[in-house]
Amino acid sequence: MNLLELVKIRHSVRHYQKRPVEREKIELLIESVRLAPSASNSQPWTLIIVDDPVLKEQVAKATFSTALSFNRFTLEAPVIAVLVIEKPRVITQIGGWLKRREFPLIDIGVAAEQFCLQAVELDLGTCMLGWFDEGKVKKLLSIPRGKRVGLLITLGYPDPNYPVRPKTRKDAAAMSAFNRYPQQGADVR
Repeated sequence: MNLLELVKIRHSVRHYQKRPVEREKIELLIESVRLAPSASNSQPWTLIIVDDPVLKEQVAKATFSTALSFNRFTLEAPVIAVLVIEKPRVITQIGGWLKRREFPLIDIGVAAEQFCLQAVELDLGTCMLGWFDEGKVKKLLSIPRGKRVGLLITLGYPDPNYPVRPKTRKDAAAMSAFNRYPQQGADVR
């Protein structure tokens, strides 16, 4: 499968089979994150794979509450990957300060998408989560106080009976331009 095919079929999976993910596949996912590019090659992340069923359930429960239950599907996923943001190299910190950019956030986004695309190639499904109780996750996983959890990714075999919604995206002309920012009402493509 080529990259564009992977991108086309990659979607957020919110229903999983009760089937463990093989260790060999998890090792390939770890390798995809390890090889991700980053600003000044800082690699500002630690990837924690949570596959112990009891601990995974506790982490999953940190993604929803009785009032906000939209992430309850996390209980179905046999694995949750946690990306912890690490301090980048000094040159990246200086560059980030000068340019007012959070390079580690960009970098973990790239690493996370490589994880998700690798998962698709392995017939696995994922869903990136930005909504979770960071304090609970840090406590459960013994993440040091000064660290930030960037995001969680559920992982598992998609439920084959779960209907995949068609991707609805903007037309290419509505989200891209050549050589300059599009002027309102003008077609620059």
